[in-house]
Parts: sequence; structure tokens; C-alpha cells
Amino acid sequence: MSPDLLSPGPAAALLAAAGTAALLSERLWAVAAIAGVLLAICLRAPAQRRWIYLFGALSTGLGVLVFSPFLWSSPEGTVLWEGPTIPVLGPLDVTTVELYEAALNALRLSALALAFSAYALLLDHDRLVAAAGFARRSALAVALATRLVPSLERDAAGLAEAVRGRGLRLEGARGYATLLSPLVAGSLERASSLAEAMEARGFGRAGPTRAPRPRWSDRDRVALALAPLLVLGAALWL
Repeated sequence: MSPDLLSPGPAAALLAAAGTAALLSERLWAVAAIAGVLLAICLRAPAQRRWIYLFGALSTGLGVLVFSPFLWSSPEGTVLWEGPTIPVLGPLDVTTVELYEAALNALRLSALALAFSAYALLLDHDRLVAAAGFARRSALAVALATRLVPSLERDAAGLAEAVRGRGLRLEGARGYATLLSPLVAGSLERASSLAEAMEARGFGRAGPTRAPRPRWSDRDRVALALAPLLVLGAALWL
């Protein structure tokens, strides 16, 4: 099931369950399957937005896969490569057990990052906050925190387009680093505006009003029931 076909609440629960299941599972094929499904879900997002999330998720997993066998040693397994002995780190050997654990942890990290990417790319966070029937303050805090990356992404795209309109081109890490200062200033201004809007709408007072929202479909109920089963299955059998 894709998050954009579900209501925000069940979709968020299902994505959280998928990330938790990836962390709990001890089987490489199961974690790879979860990561593959989450990658396919992320590919439903617009191409111009998804690439930065996919790059971050897959590059961090690749980094764990490459460096983890050299930083963690295990006497078990067949030695595939014998390297020099370095002080503090010890012998730089690569064994089958180390390679398996590196691949497992890399897929776990990538699956968790892809679950967040799908959450940031495909879910309507305003509807998610509005759907919170309890712990509304906690739900709002979580939604605002997780919207930070998408908000910065949109601001950076707008700033880059404005710079190009003035005849300048941003090239390389140094060029895009020039956007850091206006991004920080824009974030502070957005936070101040958000606080004023919340105060004007009476946030925190008793009896808040809500906008009408569509009822959950059967697909939403199935997704909500599947989320704890996915976590339980990963903890007991995968």
C-alpha cells in the first residue's frame, strides 16, 4: 500500500511499523524486502523532489556497508581479505560474518531513512495534525519537527531559482553553501510567524474547533491493523 492512497494517520503508522520492523529483523532478505518496498513507494514522489532524499538514504547505507567491516572485527566466519594491523582499530580483516552484519545494518539504516523519506514526500502533514484525536500538542510538535527538511528543501529551491533569475549559477558545494544564511534567517522568520498564527487561533485553549475531514476507508483500517502485526512479525519470526 502506498501512503498517498491512505489517510495520513494510518499511512504514518504503517511507515513507522515498516521502519521498526527493519530494525528488529535479523534476516537479510526480510530487511532487503522492506527497503525495496519503501524505495518503490518513494519513487512515486516527483522526480525533482525525491532525488535528495534517495541520495541521502542510499548513500548513508552504502557508507555503512563499505566502512563497517573495517571498523568492527569478528573472529567468526571465513576471512575474505587480510589487511594491515592499525593501532586502536586492530587488524583490518574482512570476514563473511562482518560483511553480512555490514549489509544487514546498511539495509536497516536505508530502510529507516526511506520510511522517513516517504513520510516527508507523500504525506499531508496538515491533515495528520488535524486527525490527531489525542495528544494534539505532541502530534503537532512531531509534525513540525519532521516538516523541517521538506520546508528547507522548498526554500532552497526557491532561493536557487531566484539566484538563477539574477544571472548567477550555483555550482558545487561552495556555491550551494551560500544559501545557508538565508535559509537560517527564513527558518527563524517562519517559526515566529507560526507562533503568532498559533496564538491567534487560540492554540492550547479548551474546546478547539476542527475542520471537517473525510472518514477512514477500509484500506485505512487494514493499514492501521497491519502496522502492529508487521512489527510483531519482525520481532518474532524475521
